[in-house]
Amino acid sequence: MHPHRQMVCMQTMLCQICSLPARTPLGFIFLAGPRDHDPAQASILTNQPPVCRKHARAAAKLCPHLEDNPMVFLARSAPLYGVHGTVYGRDGGGVKVVAQPDAPLPYGHANIGTFLASQLVRRLQSFRAVGLDELLEDLAAPAAA
Repeated sequence: MHPHRQMVCMQTMLCQICSLPARTPLGFIFLAGPRDHDPAQASILTNQPPVCRKHARAAAKLCPHLEDNPMVFLARSAPLYGVHGTVYGRDGGGVKVVAQPDAPLPYGHANIGTFLASQLVRRLQSFRAVGLDELLEDLAAPAAA
């Protein structure tokens, strides 16, 4: 996903497919690869923007990483956490790359001023892990309409 599109979708919680609001009556839908996260964790960090109800199945089929069998996180709360990217610094020769951390840098970190972000990261909390078919059935139920 293009970094600017990822940023816009993550900042405003828009569907990564259609760029319309991603909120559903049950919360926000976030997809992850089948082995990316342990759903028993209290919170999950993700750089994947949410998807809307209409595009949940399409996203699962189109993204090779999801293997057409995504882990589905239905989140009521997903505050911005930080950023993925590169830490820069200066030396005698000018500006240079200091580090490319594997983990996201949280907002408020001491290095945030010299960090070039490439992706926003949200922390999923107050979520439940569900199957894609179960999610779509729950969303189709009259109470969710």
